Amino acid sequence: MEKRIQLLFIISIIFHQAMGQSYEETITFQSANPFGFRDVITALNEQEKQEVFGYLTLPENTDTKKFPLVIGAAGSLGWSDHHYDYFNLYREMGIATFEMKSFKARGIESTVGTQVDVTLAMMVLDAYRALALLSAHPMIDKDKIAISGWSLGGGVTLFSGWLPVKNIIEPDLSFAAHLAFYPPCFIEPEILNFTDAPMHILIGELDDWTPAEPCVELVDKMQQSGTNINLTVYEDSHHSFDRFASPVISEHAYSFADCRLKMRADGAALMNFLNIPMTSPILQKIGLAFCAKRGPIYGGNPQSREMALKFAGDFMKRHLLGSN
Repeated sequence: MEKRIQLLFIISIIFHQAMGQSYEETITFQSANPFGFRDVITALNEQEKQEVFGYLTLPENTDTKKFPLVIGAAGSLGWSDHHYDYFNLYREMGIATFEMKSFKARGIESTVGTQVDVTLAMMVLDAYRALALLSAHPMIDKDKIAISGWSLGGGVTLFSGWLPVKNIIEPDLSFAAHLAFYPPCFIEPEILNFTDAPMHILIGELDDWTPAEPCVELVDKMQQSGTNINLTVYEDSHHSFDRFASPVISEHAYSFADCRLKMRADGAALMNFLNIPMTSPILQKIGLAFCAKRGPIYGGNPQSREMALKFAGDFMKRHLLGSN
């Protein structure tokens, strides 16, 4: 039966190639809506179920082998043009891509300024549910699936490597590599147990949305704990430095430049005021009011964008294609 299914996929791929088209497939899977990591660690089976989907796209000109894959997670503004530049690059290299649609599946366009409608915990769960399903796909190499994301999606990429959450959701499967673009590093776990897979963070020196300094501090502590993680900080670069548009102020977005939050072993993020756990939307809003401001800057730096694209291609080539 499996060989028959694989043959049907091959025939479909050949047809799309003959028509000069990429092969794209909508993948649907069941996830849930945990608000925070505490909900995942302590009560995952009690969470409201949620159907999520995404788009699997295979490289155009290739043979019938199984493909490496990059699962992508968007930021708070949703999917943007510059994200697809990375995906196009990966497919040109012979790597399949999966565009995870966590926002659209939940009827949300953006979480800028709220960060409660689609949360980090929801998207990490989505990523592992997608990993489980795509690992069984007849055209995907289950041992060569990486994750990459931007901003909120960068946080998904980073914290999908946090073992207290990962081992609850998916103890048997792991991502082969994690490439995070400007993630929120200002939430520091009490337990610094992370995946053995290679991880890397790309972030801008001038980022005041999800600032670079906490990433520098967190990466140093993670390295001391034995995590295989590294960091690149791009000079003269703001949040979303790989966008085409010039930097502008996002009036309604949070600036987390003054935030430093701790996360307990049970996954509860704590306010920096009396260490109250932010385990609900209202508590999170109260907690962020003590440290976050409004009006961060975001936008592109052409030099940093070019360097990031090259780095991403080299990173995926090294860890998914096995070449330097």
